[in-house]
Amino acid sequence: MASFFGLSPGKAHFVGLYRIGDARELDHDAFWRIPENLILRDMGYEGFTTEEADRLGSRLQFDLERLPFYGDWRGRLVIDFPPPERSWFRWVDRGTFPVSAILEESAFAAPPPDWRDIDLTFADLETLPGSWRARLAEWRGIYLIFDESDRRTYVGSAYGRDNILGRWQAYARDGHGGNRELRGRDPRNYRFSILERLAPDLPPEDVIERENSWKLRLHSRQPFGLNAN
Repeated sequence: MASFFGLSPGKAHFVGLYRIGDARELDHDAFWRIPENLILRDMGYEGFTTEEADRLGSRLQFDLERLPFYGDWRGRLVIDFPPPERSWFRWVDRGTFPVSAILEESAFAAPPPDWRDIDLTFADLETLPGSWRARLAEWRGIYLIFDESDRRTYVGSAYGRDNILGRWQAYARDGHGGNRELRGRDPRNYRFSILERLAPDLPPEDVIERENSWKLRLHSRQPFGLNAN
């Protein structure tokens, strides 16, 4: 089964290809004990109505296994979905669904948040959407690395090539970005956030002055934090 999601009239975005597995019968009560169905009901989904239950008795629930088939096209492959659009399922051999576009970035990717709301894990750094990467590459400023294992912090600054993105990519590559006190630690415990955004033309010496101010106020230098200087 190929799954697509409609985000605009006449178009459908690829979600994934699934293998259909076992099936089981659900009566009306069992259908509405499924948490996901309750969430859909709150959004207006009629689901398995009492009238259908009286007429049909039960519905089938299938196990679906998502396959690795072109996983990188998720949210990027767009096809034409001809009328009647309200017919939400189609037999593939009874229609034509030409490719409309293959997007550079998944349409399912959330837009970049305000810089004050950024709170990324180490794993997030490896899967950042392109729009997030572009925004981080524009921003220079002071950032914080928080180690959840012992709650110690590291304050850094970014003002070189690719700005904050460039610095965070260095941590994604080796886990320490060349910083002595971060070596030997497990980067999977890190969280990344931005303390302050700075003007793109601010001289490096002024950036470093702001960085030192944050180190002082957050007590991020040894022995309390992870800054060696």
